[in-house]
Amino acid sequence: MRRLSSLASRASPAIKTVSEEAYNHRKFNIENPTKRKPKAALSPRSTDKFATPSRGKSGSKSPSLSFNSNIIISDRDEEFRVKSVDHQYISEILSRKDWFLLINHEYKAKRISLNPRLLVSILQNQENPLHPLRFYIWVLKIYPLLAKNQSVRSALANVLYRKGPVILSVELLQDIRNSGCVITEDLLCILIGSWGRIGLSKYCAEIFGQISFLGLSPSTRLYNAVIDALVKSNALDLAYLKFQQMPLDNCNPDRFTYNILIHGVCRIGVVDEALRLVKQMESLGCSANVFTYTILVDGFCNARRFDEVFKVLETMKDRNVSPSDATFRSLVHGVFRSVDPSKAFELLSRYLEKEAVLPKVVCDTILCCLSNNKMPREAALFLMKAREKGYFPDSSTFNITVTCLIRGLDVNKTCEILDSFIEQGLRPCFNTYISLIEALFKAGRDGEGNRYLNEMLQVGLVSNAYSYNMVIDCFCKASMMNRASETFREMKQCGIDPNIVTFNTLISGYSKNGEIDKARSMLEMLLEHGFKPNVFTFSSIIDGLCKAHQIGDAFNCFNEMVEWGVAPNAITYNILIHSLCVVGDVAKSMKLLRRMQANGINPDVLSFNPLIQSFCRMSKVEKAQNLFVSMLALGLIPDNFTYCAFIKASCESGRLDEAKELFLSMEANGCIPDSHTCNLIIDALTQKAHFEEAKLIARKYSNQGISPNSIPVL
Repeated sequence: MRRLSSLASRASPAIKTVSEEAYNHRKFNIENPTKRKPKAALSPRSTDKFATPSRGKSGSKSPSLSFNSNIIISDRDEEFRVKSVDHQYISEILSRKDWFLLINHEYKAKRISLNPRLLVSILQNQENPLHPLRFYIWVLKIYPLLAKNQSVRSALANVLYRKGPVILSVELLQDIRNSGCVITEDLLCILIGSWGRIGLSKYCAEIFGQISFLGLSPSTRLYNAVIDALVKSNALDLAYLKFQQMPLDNCNPDRFTYNILIHGVCRIGVVDEALRLVKQMESLGCSANVFTYTILVDGFCNARRFDEVFKVLETMKDRNVSPSDATFRSLVHGVFRSVDPSKAFELLSRYLEKEAVLPKVVCDTILCCLSNNKMPREAALFLMKAREKGYFPDSSTFNITVTCLIRGLDVNKTCEILDSFIEQGLRPCFNTYISLIEALFKAGRDGEGNRYLNEMLQVGLVSNAYSYNMVIDCFCKASMMNRASETFREMKQCGIDPNIVTFNTLISGYSKNGEIDKARSMLEMLLEHGFKPNVFTFSSIIDGLCKAHQIGDAFNCFNEMVEWGVAPNAITYNILIHSLCVVGDVAKSMKLLRRMQANGINPDVLSFNPLIQSFCRMSKVEKAQNLFVSMLALGLIPDNFTYCAFIKASCESGRLDEAKELFLSMEANGCIPDSHTCNLIIDALTQKAHFEEAKLIARKYSNQGISPNSIPVL
């Protein structure tokens, strides 16, 4: 330490200049916080968990870190301290050749103190990956215990992975030695881990072979780090080679070593090798733990060996190893990932029938998987059966499930399920209520919808602008504009100010309902409240005018957008293109599409579909095909409306083979046929007496839950 102090004294002119400038800069920013410009690096990487101050005992001597120059800040103000760290200044110091002396000088002048939370903040907010490494090395020298903090190590590992790689060059090693520091085993493990995540498998092995030059000896921990890095970089053969070299260096593999390798072989589906490794591990006196079994569950699921998956769970029970939440999630997600959802549900149901008590995480995960796979009947059945065994969902899982039920189950059944859980004490969240209310109003069940709305009001879920906007939107979607208007008045009477979303929602509702005058009145009210109409406002009014067949007024409104400084978007153009095609003015619609592209707005599928359908109806299939080619050139994926137009045109002109070819190409091009498209090709095949082909298509898509219905009018 004396030697370093002496060096610092000799370097004092440079240090003094940098330190004084930084001190004056920081002092100015603290005294004038409103004038301080936020650092770009601070915002995106600062996380909530590091912004929450940790309460320490008064008078605690635990270190803290602050770059606020002699300004004492209490533990309560730790959040302020995190935000006040001058990362740019630290970065400037760390970029210099004498970085270690400068940081040390700041520390000795008591302008730096150490705290894990703020250390993590500094590591995360350095753009050059060399800088966090240097800062960590300095902390390692000054406060080794802090450097071993898990959150600090994780922060360094993540930043080296995201912004690395940092290579152990001769210059870097010399720089570290000149600073009086060394590469420790801890630090090398972090570096090896970052290289593995990036995919530098050969470099990991190369550095490991030269650790003697770093003053380190092989250890089980270092072997584990390099084997893990090689597995993560998909170099399993190289990982096995290192594993076999361990005894030569007098290093014994431990449970971590085996779990890493078991994970590697399970990931590529070689589950039998995983079982061999487990036996070998146990023969050495290392019993399998919950991580081992979780890896095996995932591996057997990937290999579709489900009988063995459940045997693993039985083995855990026999050996008194309690499955973790991760074990159960791996089980459910693994089964759903590996087989058809209905088969997955059957397998899991059969397993759970034998269990007296159902783990909550299993039920939550199954309900989420069923909901994501749009299986409302199965979700309702499982929810009720699981409740009989004591399962009670939280509001988040219940909301996901109810949303699924609303979309595919009878609304009466959904209401029964909701009411039964409310009676048991469940408190549905706002989204659960509003989704069900919207479905009831759309189904014309106003009485029940009002009942749930009143319940929602009574428990205080409608209390701010957001919730009122959602209720208004609910009425607008159900074409209940009088109720939407009443809710708007109630909102103002409660002292809640409407915002631009409120007005846009009502304008859109009135426009879609054909009440253009009321939409205009609402626009005037929007202006009176000091809001400026945006693209959503104008697009809603244009849509209403087009639906009212006032195309001229719609284009006047379109031109007025420019005067307001509001740029039309793809939705605005699509409304006008569609409306022009409806009235038969395809030429003007084509000009609008070109104008859209000339103005730098990328058209989407909805921009092309009306034109393609119009040309197909006019038997100008070649022009439609040219548009189709343009779509593909822009990277757009055709949808059912696009394919239907061509299939219908081919069928009507007697080109059935061409229609079949188009239909069969849909799935390969990322478009699943809907019921109308299926019916279109089935009818065409039936008319030509191709009954077997028609049956095959009908059977295939019936199994996928697609039932015949009519196409919506575009």
